[in-house]
Amino acid sequence: MEYTYNIIDSDAASKLQLQLYLEEYEDLVCAGVETTASTGLNSILKYNPDLVLINLSEDGMDYFQMVTELNQYMQTLPIIIGYAKTKQYAYNAIKSGFFDYWILPHNEFDIRKTILRLRKLYPQQDTPSTICLKSYKDYRYLDTKNILYLKSDNNTTDFYMKDGTVISAFKTLKSFEGKLPKDFIRVHQSYILNSRYVSRINYGKSICSLNHGEEEELPFSKTYKDKVDQLKEMLSKTVTKALN
Repeated sequence: MEYTYNIIDSDAASKLQLQLYLEEYEDLVCAGVETTASTGLNSILKYNPDLVLINLSEDGMDYFQMVTELNQYMQTLPIIIGYAKTKQYAYNAIKSGFFDYWILPHNEFDIRKTILRLRKLYPQQDTPSTICLKSYKDYRYLDTKNILYLKSDNNTTDFYMKDGTVISAFKTLKSFEGKLPKDFIRVHQSYILNSRYVSRINYGKSICSLNHGEEEELPFSKTYKDKVDQLKEMLSKTVTKALN
């Protein structure tokens, strides 16, 4: 399985050198390259990469603010690696939960050690990254990361995508239930949601909220309450402490 990554670096030479080193790893796929904290934030929210690499040498504090802002929109942050010409931002990187911190210029050995540690601590699961929707001679491939939820309508299933599009498939919801990665949880007779976008579970109103830049509410039913409980437990493992 692959790890997708974004680079945020305003230094062309540093950016090129890093890209050349990362090309050695077949399981690393570049999702985006940006030069500022604002464009980087937008790119991370758009592509939801597994890994983000940031040059902190210029406007370092802006990037720590960007990471703080990401917490408002993402249930789980990507793995973040910072690098700079000095150790000036190392303390802030540790406090912000960065996975690693490199000193420029880029060092092949340091990068290799980080990638090996990444693979060991966060192994990618062998789950399908795409799903194929077949209609007669038409084959449509959807990246499962970009699916917010599925909604059934009689014998048709609508796929609601992160970019706002809705794609219909002429099959029942149940026919897709066993073909999706484990991130997808059925919470209602008519809904399967992508747990990576869940920002809230309200048992009083029987609603799950999905956050993808804007919030959307989906109902869950008593029949699938055990699935919602499993979802809550799964999400609880990614946070430090629940506040009462």
